Amino acid sequence: MTAAPDEASPKDGTQDDTELAEFGYRPELKRTLGNFHTFAAGISYISILTGTFQLFYFGYGIGGPAYWWSWPMVFAGQLMIALSFAELAARHPVAGSVYNWAKKLGNPHIGWLAGWMMLVASIVSLAAVALAYQLTLPKISADFQLIGDGTGTYDTATNGVVLAAVLILFTTLVNAFGVKLMARINTAGVFIELVATVVLIVLFAVHVVRGPDVVLQTHHAGAGQHAGYLGAFLAASLASAYVMYGFDTAASLGEESLDPSRNAPRAILRALIASFALGGLILLLAMMSVSSLTGKGLTTDGLQYVVLDVLGDTVGKAMLWCVLIAVTVCALAVHTAAIRLAFAMSRDNNLPAASLMAKVSPRFKTPVLPAVIVGVLSLGVLLINIRQPQIFSVVTSIGIIMIYLAYLLVTGPMLVARLRGRWVPAGGGRFTLGRWGLPVNLLAVLWGAGMIVNLAWPRDAVYNATPPHHWYLRWGAVLFVGAVAAGGFAYYWCVQRHRTGVLAEHAAQPATAETPAATGTPVTVTAHD
Repeated sequence: MTAAPDEASPKDGTQDDTELAEFGYRPELKRTLGNFHTFAAGISYISILTGTFQLFYFGYGIGGPAYWWSWPMVFAGQLMIALSFAELAARHPVAGSVYNWAKKLGNPHIGWLAGWMMLVASIVSLAAVALAYQLTLPKISADFQLIGDGTGTYDTATNGVVLAAVLILFTTLVNAFGVKLMARINTAGVFIELVATVVLIVLFAVHVVRGPDVVLQTHHAGAGQHAGYLGAFLAASLASAYVMYGFDTAASLGEESLDPSRNAPRAILRALIASFALGGLILLLAMMSVSSLTGKGLTTDGLQYVVLDVLGDTVGKAMLWCVLIAVTVCALAVHTAAIRLAFAMSRDNNLPAASLMAKVSPRFKTPVLPAVIVGVLSLGVLLINIRQPQIFSVVTSIGIIMIYLAYLLVTGPMLVARLRGRWVPAGGGRFTLGRWGLPVNLLAVLWGAGMIVNLAWPRDAVYNATPPHHWYLRWGAVLFVGAVAAGGFAYYWCVQRHRTGVLAEHAAQPATAETPAATGTPVTVTAHD
């Protein structure tokens, strides 16, 4: 595989605008984001401190210390997807990356389904990330437990919804006021998160009380189950799968980035590799430094408990404030990516009220309406689950499954294109997998399909851990994701596909007599079948 040197020659954006014209679009979003901004977008979506702190209790509680091995397992699989995406980002640096890539590699039908699944997943993921406030703020101060005292059946879930709503309101306002403000907050937050992560690793390291062989202990997890420890391990892997995705955000900002065809591939890979290395050390050293491996707080409060146990109240709460910053910028990045995806689909007249959804504010240079609608819909996801004690694992797992499905709708058509000899990698010294492209792409498809089955598998531990137990809760992920996919595509096939086409006001070429130029009128640039 090859890539351009780190210091790419300056460009005026002409080449990237030409590549944008391949999709039938004219450039509208202002290119202001540099190399670190694109890296920050990817790593803030992954967010080491958000994911590890949000679901450590789940992974440890189900799989014991040995669940740590799911971390390198998930990384290896996600790396195959990231490498494929890096090659796509070098060839097609365009907003709504997953949607446009699936459309380009497959057809408009596959593209729409990928975009639809990714959009719904992003809305659900925004709600899931925002819920992480509940896992951290009450540990900093009991004053943040606004609903009850935290001991009631629904206190935690309901309070989590209230705190999450505040965060979603914040991300909505920031994204509505433009990409520059978002980039400044995101970059500052990522810098703080990276520094805090390194400091936390060092602090854990100087407090170790046991060796790294701790990751060989299972604490009898899976005993009595049909699949034994393997079943427990696969369920616990949800905790790792939740962290290492979203790296495609760096590519989704391609129309607002400087030299994205060179910067985005590097940002995708650096974000994933950095997250793997730093996150893996946090998890390992946390288990090596906590006073007891059987403390109840490990399976209820997770890493928040470990931080306070190892570092004490003052230093521990200071670190938790850094975790809170990480959660904030993660939610901001998820919201930003969802907006760019909604804009990209609307530009193709592929969402209701498309002309309004694709409208770029002349003042803020960003699509404002999608920011508001994504925020409102994420609040709706929270309200539906407000009295669900398992709200954290249920909402999170459903979001991950749909994202893995959207990724598979890119890597699958990409594999078909390779096998048919239709895949043409980027030239000009930009990133390419070369002869490794086919095996990497094949592994990405197999990994994605396998993890979808694993994550959607009907388990009480994930979808119905507390009584009463109902079959429709166990099968909740399959039912929900199936309904979203089938219902969404039925709507597309019966209604939307007859309207698909680049809106005239967003088309690369001026309209002709055959392609009307009235506002909101689609110009048929992409194929319909």
